[in-house]
Amino acid sequence: MNIVIVDDDINLRKSLEISLSEYKEFKIKSYKNAKDALKNIDDSCDLIITDINMPDMNGIDFLKKLDSKFEAIIITGYASINIAIEALRLGVKDFFIKTELDIDLLVEAIKRSQKEKIIKSKISTKKQPSKIVLEGKNLVFIKNLALKSAKSDANVLLLGESGVGKEVFAKFIHDNSERKDYPFIAINMAALPENLLESELFGYEKGAFTDASNSKMGLFEVAHKGSVFLDEIGEMPLNLQAKLLRVLQEREITRLGGVKSIKIDVRFISATNANIEDKVYNHNFREDLFYRLQTIPIRIPPLRERKDEIINIAESHLKNTAKTYKCGNKILSKEAKEYLLSYKWPGNIRELLSIIERATILSEGEIISKDDLFLEPRIEKKPKKLDELEKEYIKEAYLENHRDIEQTANMLGMSIDLVKYKLIKFKII
Repeated sequence: MNIVIVDDDINLRKSLEISLSEYKEFKIKSYKNAKDALKNIDDSCDLIITDINMPDMNGIDFLKKLDSKFEAIIITGYASINIAIEALRLGVKDFFIKTELDIDLLVEAIKRSQKEKIIKSKISTKKQPSKIVLEGKNLVFIKNLALKSAKSDANVLLLGESGVGKEVFAKFIHDNSERKDYPFIAINMAALPENLLESELFGYEKGAFTDASNSKMGLFEVAHKGSVFLDEIGEMPLNLQAKLLRVLQEREITRLGGVKSIKIDVRFISATNANIEDKVYNHNFREDLFYRLQTIPIRIPPLRERKDEIINIAESHLKNTAKTYKCGNKILSKEAKEYLLSYKWPGNIRELLSIIERATILSEGEIISKDDLFLEPRIEKKPKKLDELEKEYIKEAYLENHRDIEQTANMLGMSIDLVKYKLIKFKII
């Protein structure tokens, strides 16, 4: 994280520089006045810490010059109500008095500011509905279904393999709904540790836990009047599933450490690449929540079933990538196109985009050949049926536990009755 410190007080400036440099994730630059900072500051800056009372240009005018482009924290020896109000109008995140400055609280404010910046980056600012340019025959029905679902507030569950474009469809639904002018918040259930997920979703009150020195809005509150996209919903911990169910039913949340219910107006779109019905059957996902989430289920087919889109996607991304990396004009050879069409695409659209980007950068001439794609030939294996895989898995666990059914059940996370049923079904006993 790149931090710029601007203060004419050399002792404080150097003290802050030394203290913050102890944190490996912070890279510090400091300036003795606003004019020097304005000459040198660039888009790599993540946060500005500035004094207010400085010669030539004060901190408020300095931030105005930057036009609220950067996150900012003010540290000053003197603060009036008028200055505080002006600072808030400029989007200043925190306000510290020099004589009362606590480095730990400052570091906490810096990290909080960065988290909020990440949240902001996920909020859609588009005012015009987005379009799905993929016009393959297999997607026409799905696109129409997405458009119909956009006209209501019904919960949508997007199903499909990783990389098929579930978030693209979620955004498409949001951008074609009456909520398009409000936030679109995308949350990956598998990306956040369980101990942080609840506070990120629901927020917390001051004092809710050791480091909670201030109250914080959760993502559900941030998304008010907009849409929340819950990606990898099948990975949501069971204890949070119950809380999400209550949100869906009551349309209200309670922050961690709080007692007051907060009403929210949010449209929920979820997605999973897992077999969520199996999770329900194995009691790893609440059945009542599953039915709540899938008011409108939309299954997105993998890229190998949408061959009529492959070349269009590849050529469109090739054009954009060549422009981004200033590679000149690039075109796919006939052999390269045939090779793309014959490939099975286990990584779906995400894999296709990655391969095209790599070929654009590494290819020497204007024409991208088959060899420039660097696609490794894959040995096609006959896929095993689900029952066969389950039988092998249960048999292996049963033998590993010396044919002890109770220990096998504990290892598999199943009930003893279910394990007995499976052992008999697969003729293991």
